[in-house]
Amino acid sequence: MRDAGTGAGSGLDAAVDVDVVVVGAGQAGLSGAYHLARAGIDHVVLDHAPRPGGAWQFRWPSLTYGRVHGMHALPGMELTGADPLRPSSEVIGEYFAAYEERFGLRVRRPVDVSAVRAGADGRLLVESSAGTWSARALVNATGTWDRPFWPRYPGQETFRGRQLHTANYPGPGEFAGARVIVVGGGTSAVQHLLEVAEVAAETTWVTRRPPVFRDGSFGEAEGRAAVALVDERVRRGLPPQSVVSVTGLPLNEAVRAGLASGVLDRRPVFDRITPFGAVWADGSRVEADVVLWATGFRAAVDHLAPLRLREPGGGIRVEGTRAARDERVHLIGYGPSASTVGANRAGGAAVREIRRLLARDRAGEGVGAPAGDPVGALAA
Repeated sequence: MRDAGTGAGSGLDAAVDVDVVVVGAGQAGLSGAYHLARAGIDHVVLDHAPRPGGAWQFRWPSLTYGRVHGMHALPGMELTGADPLRPSSEVIGEYFAAYEERFGLRVRRPVDVSAVRAGADGRLLVESSAGTWSARALVNATGTWDRPFWPRYPGQETFRGRQLHTANYPGPGEFAGARVIVVGGGTSAVQHLLEVAEVAAETTWVTRRPPVFRDGSFGEAEGRAAVALVDERVRRGLPPQSVVSVTGLPLNEAVRAGLASGVLDRRPVFDRITPFGAVWADGSRVEADVVLWATGFRAAVDHLAPLRLREPGGGIRVEGTRAARDERVHLIGYGPSASTVGANRAGGAAVREIRRLLARDRAGEGVGAPAGDPVGALAA
């Protein structure tokens, strides 16, 4: 990597040349960096978080490691001997830090990437708070945690109580004695409800669609079927859906108890929010002190907007890990690779394609946006 005194972080305009920039150092980003390092490809990893751990470092304290669903080890290093009673943010944060050190993954943080745009000679310019990198390829592994989704309902701005999102959920303690409406049909909503109900004066669960609970094991065949559904949607250029939308909610002992006690009795979504709660179309109402929006996240890909990768359906069409509109851009942890095991596999797959792309580039064959559809002429 060329990094002279006028390189990234110096405050000057000169860009640092590198073969690949990895944006994000969560599960997907570290997997990509691991495979890039093994392949001997010159790269840099940029992460906006203050410390190792990806989005896990921001999880609520009551989410202990023993309650984490489906955490898969990073390639080349297992996570063993973890105390199931410790917060997952601590356990996984320490694991990621040890992983970065073991494999020499020198992650630059905190670095905020503001834009990726077309540069000269078929390269990409990655603009950030630490300067600009000029790269032949990009591994985008920014996940979803930075884009919590807040739906809008009439009267929402008039509510006199507290509104917060899963991204800022502090654990159940702050809801003691409160009347709480939890909005959302995913795993986080169920976890929040079961915790909050133990201390709150009253809880109400609201979802747009009736929840589907999955009884029995979720094996490899079921996993492949779920991934295929997500993959088909992404290939059509539509925004990825949540995992629960294709897998259903796991029916474990805690959920069974919640159903039996009535905590998980679900109501359809309300018609509007009032200063003191919510009102349904039939005139029924619930008074509340808190509305907790467990309404999920969207892919954090706004920095890719200058490349005009989005399809008319609103998503980025991906073939494998490669953006269909620009073969230099690989998205991992997006769509079918959004699970921890999927992110691991996608890291290796992306690097295999990047090796071929770099070989073509060095042979003078050229790379970039698809022929006849140059970057800058694509639909936003």
